[in-house]
Amino acid sequence: MSDTASTKPSGPKTGLLQFAREVRAEARKVTWATRQETMVSTVFVFIMVVIASLFFMAVDLVLRFVIGEVLGLF
Repeated sequence: MSDTASTKPSGPKTGLLQFAREVRAEARKVTWATRQETMVSTVFVFIMVVIASLFFMAVDLVLRFVIGEVLGLF
């Protein structure tokens, strides 16, 4: 095996305090969603869950009927 495929990072080591400063600086760059955007997204997710649930329930009922007819269970 070659020594060039090392798993350790080769960059300079920084201290915990420097790491915390960099994390804080990056967190300041984040654009957070507003309360309105969060509520709209949440409602949309719930609507999509209901639609997906109804779809899979319908598919399950159709498959149950078809398989039951093919196997003669009904």
